[in-house]
Amino acid sequence: MAGVRRVAAVTGAGRGIGRAVANGLARVGIAVAVAARTREQVEAAAGAIRTGGGGAIAVVLDVTDAKSVEAAIARVEAELGAVDVLVNNAGIAESAAFTRTGPEMWERHLRVNATGPYLMTRATLPGMLERGWGRVINIASMAGLVGAPYVAAYTASKHALVGLTRALAAEVAGKGVTVNSVCPGFAATDIVWNGARNIAARTGCDFDDAVAAMARLNPGGRLIEPDEVAAAVLGLIDDDTRNGEAVVLDGTAPIRRES
Repeated sequence: MAGVRRVAAVTGAGRGIGRAVANGLARVGIAVAVAARTREQVEAAAGAIRTGGGGAIAVVLDVTDAKSVEAAIARVEAELGAVDVLVNNAGIAESAAFTRTGPEMWERHLRVNATGPYLMTRATLPGMLERGWGRVINIASMAGLVGAPYVAAYTASKHALVGLTRALAAEVAGKGVTVNSVCPGFAATDIVWNGARNIAARTGCDFDDAVAAMARLNPGGRLIEPDEVAAAVLGLIDDDTRNGEAVVLDGTAPIRRES
């Protein structure tokens, strides 16, 4: 990669894990398309990268809409160049007992968490294969590897994403492209904060206690920091030997701080 200016597209990049990933990519000299549905968030995230000396554009995108995806990728190619690195991070997580998980909730999770990455990868993978270099990194979840109560739709959709990762990895093996997933446990993001608020509202417990309870569900007993996910993504970009992996971030490894 020496001397080559790479271009990345990161979905769900307006906040949380996606924004941390976009920032990490920019710090190593990769031009980033910061993509999400909320214009204000992606413009703020891309602006911060540019202020710091990196290259970035803000892209308003609905990953569940094929036409939106096609238009977004066309814009990225026109303004930054062909996409070399795709990070499928956009996702949703809602909880309900299975008997209260209606078809709308089920289909919503599959559209965002599985079909979205399918559409994004379908729009960018052919170019990667043609150029003989590319990275597709799917931000899945530990829920994509194990079962969990009250999140059937989320768990099924993340299992689908891990399955897509493994199938594509087998298909592109030996062609200069790798496809991997990163599977964090409960992370310090809005998903946990919203979940803790819901728990507090339903049970009457303290918000901080609800957050701590969720953190204890991770094997390491703590929440995963967004920068840890970003570091895992960067590691997968630099390593052309890893393909079809599910990189688990469960809080057992110490957090490495930048000097």
